[in-house]
Amino acid sequence: MKKERILWADDEIDLLNVYVIFLEEKGYEVVTATNGKDAIDLCRQESFDIIFLDENMPGLSGLETLSQLKEIVPDVPMVMITKSEEENIMNMAIGRKIADYLTKPVNPSQILLTLKKNIHKKEIVSEHTTSSYRSEFGRIGMKINDSLTYEDWEEVYKKLIYWELELAETDSGMDEMLRMQKTEANHTFTKFVKRNYEEWFRNPEQRPLMSPDLFKNKVFPLLDAGEKVFFVLIDNFRFDQWKIIREMLSEVYTFTEEGLYASILPTATQYARNAIFSGLMPIQIQQLFPDLWVEEEEEEGKNLNEKDLIQTQLNRFRKNYSFSYHKINESSYCDKLIERLPQLDSNPLNVCVLNFIDMMSHARTESRMMRELANDEEAYRSLTLSWFRHSGTLELLKAIARRGYKVILTTDHGTIQVKNPVKVIGDKNTTVNLRYKVGKNLSYNKKEVFEITDPKKVGLPCPNVSSAYIFAGNDDFFAYPNNYNHYVSYYRNTFQHGGISLEEMLIPLVIMQPR
Repeated sequence: MKKERILWADDEIDLLNVYVIFLEEKGYEVVTATNGKDAIDLCRQESFDIIFLDENMPGLSGLETLSQLKEIVPDVPMVMITKSEEENIMNMAIGRKIADYLTKPVNPSQILLTLKKNIHKKEIVSEHTTSSYRSEFGRIGMKINDSLTYEDWEEVYKKLIYWELELAETDSGMDEMLRMQKTEANHTFTKFVKRNYEEWFRNPEQRPLMSPDLFKNKVFPLLDAGEKVFFVLIDNFRFDQWKIIREMLSEVYTFTEEGLYASILPTATQYARNAIFSGLMPIQIQQLFPDLWVEEEEEEGKNLNEKDLIQTQLNRFRKNYSFSYHKINESSYCDKLIERLPQLDSNPLNVCVLNFIDMMSHARTESRMMRELANDEEAYRSLTLSWFRHSGTLELLKAIARRGYKVILTTDHGTIQVKNPVKVIGDKNTTVNLRYKVGKNLSYNKKEVFEITDPKKVGLPCPNVSSAYIFAGNDDFFAYPNNYNHYVSYYRNTFQHGGISLEEMLIPLVIMQPR
């Protein structure tokens, strides 16, 4: 078994012999130097796992030695040890990105803690996380089987995402166990939705917060209380993606509310986002505002009337608030909106739709390079994080905070990586979405889908008298028998939306207060 190697540079190294013996008894190999120059020469010739540097050495000081070592071995953690507690020395050491700072006289437990933090942290965290998830695995399984209410499912999903993010930071090998548990959860959640979805619309007061309820329950109360509100909708945004960008936003916002709400079916922009902005179910939009509803078979864009839909909702609830609406498809639009913010201050409400994650999801389906960049859930999250950090969206949200707005950050639906093809047959007018189909004379296995033969019962338009909706659950996707193998290989492992899954339906809703 390989011993971790420590380089310890101190002009009084003979006085530290007791520490050297202590570390060797703990299984470390310790190499010593009495000055900075020798330490630098040793690092050019040998490899070390960590370096301890005394700050007050003759010749090259500890800080000077640190600067040169950073150029030679930038990835090796370095610990500064000093008798001085002067703040400027601490600041200079930290500014040079030291791993730790110890003040003499040090004791063995301090040294051991530093080694654990900087050499063994990953394996310790991995071991602890693995052990914790193993003990939690059974409890989550029981919760999945016992989840009878929507609130139960929110709790299950939050736990699964928590462990998914924790395990992603380790090399525990528990990923497959978690994937199996998520699959089981989605399978059971799909059954839950099948049993309860129609009932939610027979008794709306009994249903969870859903797409048409957001403005009435979240936006209007803030406006009525005199708050200035920026409503930011990131298309195709999942709860796990929210969790990974949360830390960056916590520097400028506190989170007064941080939870989930349920997207309507289909979990697709035409239905879910239009329901948010209108405060109506799709069939009500079609009936009350036929000029603002675009049928599935029409080629016109399905989300071109969002500003008008917002106005209809304000009118219906007799809210005389002025508002602005902005759609951002690329980073340069963020810069333009930041420049315009002073002109928007007179509006109690400003609405912004960010489409980048949706475009990234589609690009991942269509581009071989994007498939490689986001070949699994962790990589997809990483791509989201990179976008958020560099796209201008973060700067936009910081600029909004500086102007004192409360921000409601949410989405219209999530997305799931599909694995399992389900055969369906329809005529040429059947919709093309992989997670739901609308059409007449559809042929499918009823056990493999959630079918709605009377769309009006769940607030959906009925293009024809005999039209039905079918939804894929779990990680299924619909495939036609014609050219089946090519179709399946092309779409398997892509990220899709429109159907029933925890990822698509249980989506983030966060209210943020500027610090």
